Amino acid sequence: MAVMSPRKAAAQQDGQSLHDLLLETAQKMIATHGTTGMTVREIARMAGVADGVLYNHFSDKEELVARALLEHVRTTEAELGELPVPGEGVLFGNLRRHVEFGLALHKAVVPAFSGLVTQPKVLERFAEISERSGHWRDRLVAYLEAERALGRLRPESEVDATAAMLVGYCHASVLTTVFPHTAPLDPPPVNSVVSAALHGIAPREIEPADDEPGPVAET
Repeated sequence: MAVMSPRKAAAQQDGQSLHDLLLETAQKMIATHGTTGMTVREIARMAGVADGVLYNHFSDKEELVARALLEHVRTTEAELGELPVPGEGVLFGNLRRHVEFGLALHKAVVPAFSGLVTQPKVLERFAEISERSGHWRDRLVAYLEAERALGRLRPESEVDATAAMLVGYCHASVLTTVFPHTAPLDPPPVNSVVSAALHGIAPREIEPADDEPGPVAET
């Protein structure tokens, strides 16, 4: 009669499948140590199972790491709380909340992605299984579009471009912490960035040329 490993027995007694155990273990490893140097043997050792068990539940290591990475992103987003509802509250404060959410999210997940620069297959798998509609950038665009539809932004507001600039600000603010060999960055405060996004930088009396788009969204 085959003897069940202690961890396998514990997992089954708790109602947790080995699939979920491996996924949870890999996700916790990513949250704690990142993805650099992550191996099948290390994941199996942390889960308390034999190395080969992984291949009974995932096609390969890349699938497991990609799914664990997605779980890490979802867990982080859930911990960061809810985002503003369009039409409610003050527009400036709502957009500031979005940017603060984006900064915190990037600080938590960018280091994990940076460890996968030499593992493009994992990143490809992540792109395949992740839901684009759930990404923070897409939620930001959807929020701005809804505010524009409600009349709280000008009809001609370039919400896609505004979102791209705000996401870029979050990226730039976090990347130097991941790559310390780069030149230090002193990003402007969030309030200044939100104000620039809402009001633009041109004097209000200046009208855009025919071939020049108008300033970005304002209240």
